[in-house]
Amino acid sequence: MVSLGHLHREVGNIVAKRNIRTISIHCAKCQTLLYKYHKGGSGGLVKCLVERIVEDRTAGDLKCPVCEQEFARLQMIGNRPAHKIIQGKVYTKGMRRK
Repeated sequence: MVSLGHLHREVGNIVAKRNIRTISIHCAKCQTLLYKYHKGGSGGLVKCLVERIVEDRTAGDLKCPVCEQEFARLQMIGNRPAHKIIQGKVYTKGMRRK
C-alpha cells in the first residue's frame, strides 16, 4: 500500500480515509436499534456493507427483532455482501444534516 497524501492506493482501488463516522440505524416502525454502522461519504443511507457493521442486533436475518418488519435485502455490490436498505423502513441517528 502506497500513501498518497490523504488517499491510500491499494490493488487498483482508491480508498479515502476521511469522513467515516459511526451511525445508529433504527427500525422506523418500532424505533428498535438494528445496527451501529461505519458510514462513509455524505450521501443518504442506501446500503450497508456487511464488513462495516460494528454491532448487529438483528441476528443477520434483515428483520427487526421486535416487530419482524423486513428492512433490507441481501445483495452483492462489487463482490462484497451488502444489505440494501428498503426506503422508509429505517431511520438513522448520527448523520450530518444538510
